Amino acid sequence: MRVDHVNIVVADMERSLAFYVGLLEMQVTFEADLEGDWIEKVTGLPNVSARCVFCQPADGGMRFELLQYRSPTGQTLEANALPQTPGLRHVAFEVDDLDAVYARLLAAGVRFVSEPVMVPFGVAGSIRKRLCYLHDPDGVLIEMCSYEHDPTL
Repeated sequence: MRVDHVNIVVADMERSLAFYVGLLEMQVTFEADLEGDWIEKVTGLPNVSARCVFCQPADGGMRFELLQYRSPTGQTLEANALPQTPGLRHVAFEVDDLDAVYARLLAAGVRFVSEPVMVPFGVAGSIRKRLCYLHDPDGVLIEMCSYEHDPTL
């Protein structure tokens, strides 16, 4: 079994594309309008109309399906933005230079939960992890992380 993609339901597609494609530098790989019997059956929702955009990091990897429901619309649940709420809670992106990504996104107005922090133990032998959390425009929790070799472990 393999993970095919992650779906993120968005309130405003253009705003989300500005974040995922503009700021996170992903590439759009597919776009479609979703309507009709097949999507109503899959979702269990009547009269579904949605815009779907797939994007993924420029170097490949996991695909993300951004989905904006035109009808029926959903509701934002503030608890979903909190790290301790049960369910799928965040998506993590590994980057080569966490400090540079943090500085670039901060300068673009992205609000972070914290600055990058070092995990106080090795995550795999002599590998250390640094990470920080931020939110996308709809409150989805995003982790940015990097790994480095630490011979002292």
